[in-house]
Amino acid sequence: MAETLRRAVSTPLLFLFVLGDILGAGVYVLVGTVAEQVGGALWVPMVVALGLAALTAGSYAELVTKYPRAGGAAHYAQEAFGPVAGALTGFCMLAAGIVSVGALARAFGGDYLAEFVTVPVVVAAVVFLAALALLNIRGIRESLGANVVATCVEAGGLVLVVVLGLWVVLRGDADLGRLTDFSGSGGGAVSGVLAATVLAYYSFVGFETSVNVAEETKDPRRSYPRALFGALAAAGVLYVLIGVVAGAAVPAGTLAGSSAPLLEVVRVAGGVPTWLFGAIAVVAVANTALLTGIMSSRLAFGMARDGLLPAALAKVLPGRRTPWVAALATAGLALLLALTGEVDALAGTLVLLLVIVFAVVNAAVIALRRAPGEPGHFRVPVVVPWLGIASCLLLLTRVEGAVWVRGGIVLAVGAVFAAVTAVRRKRGLITPRDGA
Repeated sequence: MAETLRRAVSTPLLFLFVLGDILGAGVYVLVGTVAEQVGGALWVPMVVALGLAALTAGSYAELVTKYPRAGGAAHYAQEAFGPVAGALTGFCMLAAGIVSVGALARAFGGDYLAEFVTVPVVVAAVVFLAALALLNIRGIRESLGANVVATCVEAGGLVLVVVLGLWVVLRGDADLGRLTDFSGSGGGAVSGVLAATVLAYYSFVGFETSVNVAEETKDPRRSYPRALFGALAAAGVLYVLIGVVAGAAVPAGTLAGSSAPLLEVVRVAGGVPTWLFGAIAVVAVANTALLTGIMSSRLAFGMARDGLLPAALAKVLPGRRTPWVAALATAGLALLLALTGEVDALAGTLVLLLVIVFAVVNAAVIALRRAPGEPGHFRVPVVVPWLGIASCLLLLTRVEGAVWVRGGIVLAVGAVFAAVTAVRRKRGLITPRDGA
């Protein structure tokens, strides 16, 4: 019998898990980069990204209720296309999670934290990631308890930005004409929106993190569709409103030049101490990193149990039933990336890896339509995964060449990893273990 995880996640906790991850660092950090690509019409790529994300979220909802196991996309790809595809998909997803945590560790030490204290990025990243790893190892209930508080704080911060932005509009200090300004560096309305959508997409991808706690969810068949679509809708409304008020209240150039773009809205509005919003943003970044770290450790655990990674990563802490080896390993790799990369470069690489994973997940829904699974699982209309694949291909055409180079290195390593895994399986050197 393989190691198993404790079922402790209820529907409300799952909803807040998804919402907390979606509402996290993406919108707090990358609004400025989106403005640089598209100009003042920030809300447009937000709407497009929401629609594209909803397609793949539907595919995830079907698969996670059909196969409620840790491992997420790697497990679905293995069920649909075999161990080589599972290994490559899992490697990409795991790399994306580790890259994300590394980017967030760097963002943590940026302008938001500087509202309180200035410390070297190296020191901030080490302390930050060590604390998150220890909380992850402590337990899923403790981690998600922290997420409940943090999600309320970060949602409150975004609501505050919306209210302050509306106040700037009502007092006549905003420029509503900016909302139809597509003069960013993306090169015109259509190309600019598509380029910005690739970055805005990062703000919505938290939904894929939650599928890796399926094994710790009490009733995944009922919980996941409600939590996934409810959280995505709530986040979508907030993000579009953020795009409107930020684009109208602050010039695109100012947003693009700041590593704390939403803080610029607070400064224009006045009346609210910038340190207060800085504290909210720091909580948001930390919470996203925590939830992504949980995903990464659970994915590594699930892949190890499926025989795709070293068996040591499938060890759980006695009593607490948390994947402690996987948590330490993924946090260590994230720290290495945090010390060697920049936030924008890491975010672009993350989106590339995730879009490839999402294309595989959508294809897996089609391939597994007639395969047995959990009875009464959620099903999406058959057109949804096809549209999901099309959306992924569209996003891939907008990824910059430099990002393809970095991502190509990761994909090459993943291909070698998948090939080695296939050879080892063929020789009987590794075998998956039952996770029931």
